[in-house]
Amino acid sequence: MSMLKEFKEFAVKGNVIDMAVGIVIGAAFGTIVKSLVDDVIMPPIGLLLGNVDFQNLFVVLKDGAPPHPYSNLDAAKAAGAVVLRYGVFFNTIVNFVIVAFAIFMLIKQINRLKREAPAPAAAPTTEKCPQCKFDIPIGAKKCGFCGSNL
Repeated sequence: MSMLKEFKEFAVKGNVIDMAVGIVIGAAFGTIVKSLVDDVIMPPIGLLLGNVDFQNLFVVLKDGAPPHPYSNLDAAKAAGAVVLRYGVFFNTIVNFVIVAFAIFMLIKQINRLKREAPAPAAAPTTEKCPQCKFDIPIGAKKCGFCGSNL
């Protein structure tokens, strides 16, 4: 079998296509979560903490030209300063926690749906003898225990 034919069989399998769709949807979901964190969650938290913009929390490791203080992260970057951007890192951690929680909830629901329904009860194969009350096969004409005709 040629390598091209093998690759074609691999590429058109359902699992590969499902994985590709999952990656695309995951990337779009990541964008939505980033916007949720940056635009909805972090501004009120920053406001509660004294009007702090987490995107602009940084520590200057090495001054640029001109030396610090820098009013914001963009000014520090423009000056060529080396900065430790811990505010951006904090936002990234919040993004991760939200994505991880959403995936956890999704997997939890999928697992709940995948649980097999209980197997239906098997039809009984025995019945009680009316005379001796022992179990005998359904449809028996004579009890094997007491000998009575059924």
